[in-house]
Amino acid sequence: MADIDSTPSLFSPDNAGTAPAASDNQGHRARLRERLLTGGGLLDHELIEYLLALAIPRRDTKPLAKALLREFGGIGGVLTADAEALGRVAGMGETATAAVKIAHAAAIRLLQAGVAERPVLANWQALLDYLRADMAHHAIERFRVLHLNSKNMLIRDEVMSEGSIDQAAVHVREVIRRAIDLGSAAIILVHNHPSGDPSPSRADIDVTRAIADVGKRLGIIVHDHIIMGTGGHVSLRAQGLI
Repeated sequence: MADIDSTPSLFSPDNAGTAPAASDNQGHRARLRERLLTGGGLLDHELIEYLLALAIPRRDTKPLAKALLREFGGIGGVLTADAEALGRVAGMGETATAAVKIAHAAAIRLLQAGVAERPVLANWQALLDYLRADMAHHAIERFRVLHLNSKNMLIRDEVMSEGSIDQAAVHVREVIRRAIDLGSAAIILVHNHPSGDPSPSRADIDVTRAIADVGKRLGIIVHDHIIMGTGGHVSLRAQGLI
């Protein structure tokens, strides 16, 4: 994957006569930086633009930022896109791609810390914010299990399976066996719908009930099954489906 950083500098002989444009670009970035540092707030494309500017400082990154937002449907889609998908966008090299992924990783780490510090059931909105940021925009369906101790503190967050664009294989025995191995008192099931619609399918309901039934017999509570999508989330517990 060729990096855009390897293209000629705006200040090289191959770009003679571009000094005024370069000066305008520097002034624009200075204004963005000032708004950022003084809490003035930046629009979505400006956030991505400034992030990319840190990785590829000699280029006007506004067109690239807008191209990314169009390609992935918004800032959430940009940040959660995988490296390969980002790299297919013209102008995105390894350095720019890494800048996007480190921003996403930092955001996830911050949200994850908020979940880990308090009992999950008493901190439900923080959990939803974390899961939305980490899962809602994924193009592949992923099924994960949050393992909790007897005080409902998070002890492990694991992806159990990855499926095609519309299905993740979930095996009841594997979920329960892992909960036993970790000594989990309770679990929360989570998966995403790449379609964006979080409405549960018949299969979603059936597998949830099967896991809850086996877990109950072994003293492992299934608190909920949360389905995330770009259109929101659905709690099977809140829907009365488990």
